[in-house]
Amino acid sequence: MKICLFGGTFDPPHIGHLLIAQTVCEAENFDKILFIPAYQPPHKTEITPIKNRLEMLQIAVEGNPNFEISDVEIKRRGVSYSIDSIRAIMEETGSDINDTFYLIGSDSLLDFHNWKDSKEILNECQVIVAIRPGFRPSDIPSWILHRIQFANIPRFEISSSNIRHRWVENKTIRYMVTLPVWDYINENNLYA
Repeated sequence: MKICLFGGTFDPPHIGHLLIAQTVCEAENFDKILFIPAYQPPHKTEITPIKNRLEMLQIAVEGNPNFEISDVEIKRRGVSYSIDSIRAIMEETGSDINDTFYLIGSDSLLDFHNWKDSKEILNECQVIVAIRPGFRPSDIPSWILHRIQFANIPRFEISSSNIRHRWVENKTIRYMVTLPVWDYINENNLYA
């Protein structure tokens, strides 16, 4: 089975996450996109509780047979490192480097060299990168650039931080998240 792991804070999960996941799934013929919500991202301190982020993600991916959620980082607790999740999921599924991909955005690629065991990530699975506007490959060290694959998909520019900012300013996020996620944010007063 050819799977693509898609880790992130998902605070909140938005249309951009879903569009990228669906588009890369089709372009690369993945059997499954496995969303991995971070329990505690290493570089973020103020985040919505995992219970709410997980519930929003479940609402967002509901009904798509190609999408699943892994709770590997939630069960492990503590700081969420991609390498630990990659290894745990590969062991759980019995997959190897030939059928395991890890999807990141080009914004994350800029800091990839600082990730825990970044070289090991490149040895354990195939990293596939969704390009965001403004990305320049010349900003990436060559030892990384030669080991990754760029996704052949359109660019989508929606960010969770922008959604949270717009919510605080009482601006609409209606077409940035699915309606059920919008309802969840509103009902739980998440970004007030």
